[in-house]
Amino acid sequence: MARIAGKVTEQTVLDMKRAATRLIALHGFQGMNLRMLADEIGVKAGSFYNHIESKESLLHMLLADTMDELMAGLDAALAGTDDPVDALRRFVAFHIEYHAVRRDQVFIGNAELRSLSDGHRTAIVARRDAYEQRLRDILRAGQAAGAFAPGDLRVACYALIAMLSGVCTWYRAGGRLSVAQLVRQYTRMAFGAVGADPALAAPAAKARSARPTRSASPAGRRTR
Repeated sequence: MARIAGKVTEQTVLDMKRAATRLIALHGFQGMNLRMLADEIGVKAGSFYNHIESKESLLHMLLADTMDELMAGLDAALAGTDDPVDALRRFVAFHIEYHAVRRDQVFIGNAELRSLSDGHRTAIVARRDAYEQRLRDILRAGQAAGAFAPGDLRVACYALIAMLSGVCTWYRAGGRLSVAQLVRQYTRMAFGAVGADPALAAPAAKARSARPTRSASPAGRRTR
């Protein structure tokens, strides 16, 4: 593909990140090269070095962007609550909604962490630890309030993160259930996993019919 004249720097970087995410998810980090990426977005391969130091630094940029987006989204989701029961509901909802629609980013973050240099890998792991710490803080507060009985907090946190993140490995649009329905089921499972009363999984203020009709099923993305 010929170079696209007049591309501004910001758009080139955005195109580079989007295309790299797609290509790495498809071919793996080792299978993707900068010439392939250049052809994808219509620039010369050498021009990437105006924006990145190396192919590996591009991978670090992608993973760092994902973690920044994840942390900012979680901060917004948890804003305004100091109730650990409500916070756990919000955490589960945010995590499922994020991972259900960002499959490529999540896949790369899990599969290609090993491809980073030691310094870059340490930086990403530190951000992951900070995210997981937010969940541990919620579980610890719920345990102190008598609402949760999670056992070992670190193990409970790892188990919940693994369960919730797994949605990105099998979720597909066009299936039986909407993301909202997934959130409700995963919330019930999460509360059960931490030894909480299952009735706490649904906000008490929102009454819900026992069995929604087929015609009232939520629209939007669906599972297979």
